[in-house]
Amino acid sequence: MSNFHPSQPETVFTYGAPGLKFGVGARHELSHDLGQLGARRVLVVTDPGVAATGAPDEIAESLREASIETIVFDRTRVEPTDSSLQEAIGFARAGGPFDAIVAVGGGSAIDTAKAVNLLVTNDGELMDYVNAPVGGARAPKNPLLPLVAVPTTTGTGSESTTICVLDVVSQHVKTGISHARLRPTFAVVDPELMISQPAGVTAASGLDILCHALESYTARPYGSYERKQAHERVPYCGSNPIADMWSEKALSLMAGSFRKAVRDGDDLAARTEVAMAATFAGLGFGNAGVHIPHANAYPIAGQVRDFRPVDYDADHAMVPHGMAVSLTAPAAFRYTFEASPERHVRAAELLAPGATRPDDAAEFLPQVLTAIMRDVGIPSGIGAVGFGEGDINSLVEGTMKQQRLLATAPLEVTEDAVATILDQSIELW
Repeated sequence: MSNFHPSQPETVFTYGAPGLKFGVGARHELSHDLGQLGARRVLVVTDPGVAATGAPDEIAESLREASIETIVFDRTRVEPTDSSLQEAIGFARAGGPFDAIVAVGGGSAIDTAKAVNLLVTNDGELMDYVNAPVGGARAPKNPLLPLVAVPTTTGTGSESTTICVLDVVSQHVKTGISHARLRPTFAVVDPELMISQPAGVTAASGLDILCHALESYTARPYGSYERKQAHERVPYCGSNPIADMWSEKALSLMAGSFRKAVRDGDDLAARTEVAMAATFAGLGFGNAGVHIPHANAYPIAGQVRDFRPVDYDADHAMVPHGMAVSLTAPAAFRYTFEASPERHVRAAELLAPGATRPDDAAEFLPQVLTAIMRDVGIPSGIGAVGFGEGDINSLVEGTMKQQRLLATAPLEVTEDAVATILDQSIELW
């Protein structure tokens, strides 16, 4: 079981969430929503692929018709880097001031908007705020602008969270910025915007949903930490009753609709349920936290050499975030099983209702996850995206830099444990 035995156990957990508007056509009310926030000059942040769908222009024009001056930045990079965020920050600083920011796109656009929001309202440079030990881990002193997130992909949950994820290219590591003020003010989730999402993107993003829900559900319980003072509280507080509720519902929704959404992108009912699962999982992990699969994903994405994923319009090698997270998830949950066997079994039952539990219960969730990954076309392990035994040490080093995430794991995470998980993940089937 868990090694955590605090002398003064925590008795308090925290919960935060953006305002939410969910449903088909919700985007058409955005000018009203921004008006309620007092916005008169807005920056829209998006990426070239989403811009090509016409959705950002449609939104920008509707805002202009409502007498809201709107400037569009459409050069967000898929899987943002420190340099791509700096470009967006420079654009916003030169074009400001703004009184609200709207992010239209997937996690890349929303995370870019978070970084922009942070750096147009606070002094310093990007790396000052990046999590330690990669960056300076400075906390913002000033309040941020209202940020409205309009996701066009189903998975990242970034519309609900306090996290901005980026690649620091010079260090070959993916890391982030984490602070409660980064959480969007309002999320507008319109499943109609996800119809154009290709199958490969739906698959990778959907695995991100599953891992958000599974990691927060199996995270170290909030009561296993030492008692904190008010000023010491962080957004990730460990598994707790409210986050558990969202995670369980997200898993149930995905069990019924994920494969359908990948198989038939025009199935609006399936898209709606997957979008709802993404939102619910975000509301869960945005408070409980994630752990080992996400910590492993950062070096996998940061050290990729030549892998090109299906259905991603990118001019660079990349392992999409949700794919990178999923590749070590079966082995990671095999490792964490002993911390809470009942939760791992319950999660598997929610994802695969009616499935027969194997004799070794620790294999139940890994088997269910692996079956889903095969069905939706995820690569068969980190070997399939270009990594081998010779890369294990550098990947372990990258994972161990993610202490903010590893602190949420339900068991102590050593270098040897990470190496074993990665080794088991080279070939999943």
